[in-house]
Amino acid sequence: MPKRQEIVALYEPNPGACPVRQVLDQVGDKWTTLIIMLLDEGPARFNALRRSIPDISQRMLTQTLRNLQRDGLVARQVFPTVPPAVEYSLTPLGRSLLGPINVLAQWAEQNMAEVMKAREVFKAADI
Repeated sequence: MPKRQEIVALYEPNPGACPVRQVLDQVGDKWTTLIIMLLDEGPARFNALRRSIPDISQRMLTQTLRNLQRDGLVARQVFPTVPPAVEYSLTPLGRSLLGPINVLAQWAEQNMAEVMKAREVFKAADI
């Protein structure tokens, strides 16, 4: 369990000063989570990822994949074809993230009804 000072450090005015916050910002992003889960099924091309996540823009998918590649979670392989084919896959570091993501996804599935009920109560209270 992190100490209070460590938790408070996550909320520093300068997020660049806390490497933990930088990592959490990336892996906590909804697109990152979806992409990591999709790549667990195996390598995929850009357009296959885009079809699997219809509400992500091309620009956001490109940026998220670049960030994941930068952070060492995703590998990008270019095949020498005309036009060049590009495939994305999880690195060992990216695979190590699957455990925590799967636990979070399980929690979401188990608690979705309760969360939806709380939202209805909140909405009805007109806060």
